[in-house]
Amino acid sequence: MPTALLPRNDQRPSTGLAPAARRRTRVLALAEARWASAATVAFLLALPLQLAGAASWTWGASYAVAYVAGGWEPALAGLRALREKTLDVDLLMIVAALGAASIGQVMDGALLIVIFATSGALEALATARTADSVRSLLDLAPTTATRLADGGGEETVGTAELKVGDVILVRPGERVGADGEVLEGASDVDQATVTGEPLPVAKETGDEVFAGTLNGAGALRVRVGRDAADSVIARIVAMVEEASETKAPTQLFIEKVEQRYSLGMVVATLAVFAVPLALGDDLTGALLRAMTFMIVASPCAVVLATMPPLLSAIANAGRHGVLVKSAVVMERLGQVDAVALDKTGTLTGGTPWVSAVHTLPACGLTDDTLLALAAAAEYRSEHPLARAVVGAARARGMDIPPVTDFASAPGIGVSATVGGAVVEVGAPARLLGTPLGGDARDTASTEALARARQLGDSGQTAVLVLRGGTPVGVLGIADRLRPDAAATVTALESLTGRAPMLLTGDNARAAARLAAEVGIGDVRAGLLPQDKVAAVREAEGAGRRVLVIGDGVNDAPALAAAHTGIAMGRAGSDLALETADAVIVRDELATVPKVIALSRRARGLVAQNLVIAGAFIAVLVTWDLVGSLPLPLGVLGHEGSTVLVGLNGLRLLRDAAWRDAGA
Repeated sequence: MPTALLPRNDQRPSTGLAPAARRRTRVLALAEARWASAATVAFLLALPLQLAGAASWTWGASYAVAYVAGGWEPALAGLRALREKTLDVDLLMIVAALGAASIGQVMDGALLIVIFATSGALEALATARTADSVRSLLDLAPTTATRLADGGGEETVGTAELKVGDVILVRPGERVGADGEVLEGASDVDQATVTGEPLPVAKETGDEVFAGTLNGAGALRVRVGRDAADSVIARIVAMVEEASETKAPTQLFIEKVEQRYSLGMVVATLAVFAVPLALGDDLTGALLRAMTFMIVASPCAVVLATMPPLLSAIANAGRHGVLVKSAVVMERLGQVDAVALDKTGTLTGGTPWVSAVHTLPACGLTDDTLLALAAAAEYRSEHPLARAVVGAARARGMDIPPVTDFASAPGIGVSATVGGAVVEVGAPARLLGTPLGGDARDTASTEALARARQLGDSGQTAVLVLRGGTPVGVLGIADRLRPDAAATVTALESLTGRAPMLLTGDNARAAARLAAEVGIGDVRAGLLPQDKVAAVREAEGAGRRVLVIGDGVNDAPALAAAHTGIAMGRAGSDLALETADAVIVRDELATVPKVIALSRRARGLVAQNLVIAGAFIAVLVTWDLVGSLPLPLGVLGHEGSTVLVGLNGLRLLRDAAWRDAGA
């Protein structure tokens, strides 16, 4: 019913008009934060009483609460790790605190427990907020949608119940309930939450819309194209969460070294205690120096240096339409120094379009009339070139004439009766029975073949139109270059120091024409999948770390063989998407240099964090061994460095980090 597209005031689904609030974990929702708060409160109650000279029983109980509240969880985790024959740094911190208490430094030990518990709470909060920044996308997707029945009725259903092929109604101001295609209506849709585009995008019949995007002033009928679990938003969340479970090589190396370092630190602590004691130092002084050494030499900040920057970069890239499948991949992207690009579906949209309309002089037709005849004959065909011709006619606002006697001959073309005349559309050589390089039987055929050769030489596909058996014109069909292709090639060359190479199975003329448009000099055409793999291995054999960007089944072997592979998410085959290390959800090539630059920033922050952590450890350990480092100051320095490197890594969560990437 037409009225279904009008806004209704009497009923409004629960999707709401306002943008969904961003999900944000409350601090006290985390157990680590609650225990740290309890330990802090107990410490703050005990400290003034002790400093005021009150009886020990008045502040001793509060200190005991601080020890238990802040220390039980890391102590339990450390004991469990010890049972698995792994030495946990957390356990060493607890031992140091108890050692301080055993020699009368109860306040110092409690301070260590409080700061250590607070550091753990901040780390847990940072991890939760990182996850929030991605999972908050789920809150943008409405929980209900208006489904249209075949008879024209409406029903409000949960978006999880929608099936592919269902038709939903999206009224003005509502959020789109599912990924799909617009069947009817026109509107501006704010899809910044999914694509990052700053302005609303005009949507009309045939356009794609995404779940969670905000509809503007018009109403849309949308045919559901994906299940809720397969929507762009759901895929972003699933893949980023999966990536969060992986560890980068740098992190794995650090964790491997951490065990040996921790054992060495225990031995060194015993030596720091025993040697001064053997040389005549008093027990309290030797033990206090040893406890301080154990605290400041602990590698907590080193362990935390790697993952926060990489996971923050993954979350940020996911919000901007690039799904990086693991922390390993995020680290490897920054190492890329050569790029190989596929042509069709990667540099181009993969959808043919009419690039030229040439009417033969003697036929008496205009270009529009020629296109209308060809579109009429092709209207019932399912061939991609036929859809391109029909689409071109519609784009010019033409009325497509009715036809009769439609027939299709695979490999040749189609024929139909249009306005009483037989119109044939197809390959010039097949329709005329003459190769493009051969001699034609008449002037019209000669002109048509010459025009077809010109189109072929420029990398286009020639389509001949006959009316009554006589050539009347030639259409040129080409694959449309992506708008951001040339800029992306330039940016990649700037990042890697060399121009990308083009690897394609297409013919050499088409490949050379496109390469010239985008500025690629190294063109390898007519390649089979194994040839693409050979080209990648040749480059890597020369010491290059190659990034391959592709979309098709024939690109999957090269994606797997490369140092890193990126697939085009919208046009990509299932095999390519599964094989690739990262996926560009919206096929926006411009995001590739962005994510490479973001990876390099993440790697830079990892190195920066390692320097910060190492510097703190070196200075504090030297101070403790050479001079006399107060235990509270050692605790503050150690925990402060841990918090500092954690927060430093989270800088990449900001949208500004994406905007500045590659700038």
